[in-house]
Amino acid sequence: MLTPTRRLALAALAITPSLLAALPAAAQDAQPVRLIVGYAAGGPVDQGARLFGQALSKELGMPVMVENKPGANATIAGNEVVRAKPDGLTLWFAASPTITISPNVMTKMPFDPAKDLAPVAPILSYYNVLVVNNNEPYKNVRELVAYAKANPGKLAYGSAGVGGSNHLGALLFARRSGIEMNHIPYKGNAPAMTDVIGGQLNMMLDIISTASSYIHSGKVRAIAVTSPQRNASLPDVPTFAESGIEGLKGFDVGGWYGVYGPKGMAPELVAKLNKATNAALAQPDLKKRYKDLGYDEWTGNPQKLAERAAKERAMWATVTQGITVD
Repeated sequence: MLTPTRRLALAALAITPSLLAALPAAAQDAQPVRLIVGYAAGGPVDQGARLFGQALSKELGMPVMVENKPGANATIAGNEVVRAKPDGLTLWFAASPTITISPNVMTKMPFDPAKDLAPVAPILSYYNVLVVNNNEPYKNVRELVAYAKANPGKLAYGSAGVGGSNHLGALLFARRSGIEMNHIPYKGNAPAMTDVIGGQLNMMLDIISTASSYIHSGKVRAIAVTSPQRNASLPDVPTFAESGIEGLKGFDVGGWYGVYGPKGMAPELVAKLNKATNAALAQPDLKKRYKDLGYDEWTGNPQKLAERAAKERAMWATVTQGITVD
């Protein structure tokens, strides 16, 4: 006999008899859903996942627990999901770099995102902002470029890891503006931001959602955003293209979040999780929170997520030539 808690979990997922066979322990015991994050706690991906997890829990009628498994360009987290049972209880809140960039740069990629994962749903799109330590002498992109040219190799920028979007975004900026900077990889954006604030690091590209609080509180100074237009949450911060530097015309570097599960999930289960995800993203509180953080809404079906991933994986293949990660 099912307890009230078990009945709630079943009702929330609208489980059919055939699907129940794939989820015996999950549905009947109302175990929590594990939402895996490939970066350190406190960073932008972690923040986005925790907000989403709360909303998804309401839709599923069961707990959603965020687990941080940082390292190796978030492939540790991805591999955790790849090896999990395809029962819907282990999901990956993935940031696009691991799906679209890592396959092009990692010499020992532990899995193939296109073959070993089941796309569930797109979540949102994002852009980065270049922030610098408050004691740096440059106030805008033109001044930064002039300083870097006068002091080749002196400036260092941080990222969440080699091959990440903020690594390659900064690399593109350096290449297109004709400057040299040293790259310092971290295990997530949060520790890199700590060093920018403390002066151990000159600058970094960080996702607008988390960087904005440091900018508004005066802990770092914003130089430019990587989007084609200014971001609503940082209206006074210009785009890279606004610098007027020839190589930065049309500069547009962003990313996205999506939910994936292990390969082999029943189509009915993927459909149920996709429906619950879109319902969670439609909750007014979550929509407002994401908008206030500078995110762009991006929702849809699993195919939409898979198609964008394939397109961007091909694009980054040309940008990352010569970059390898062991």
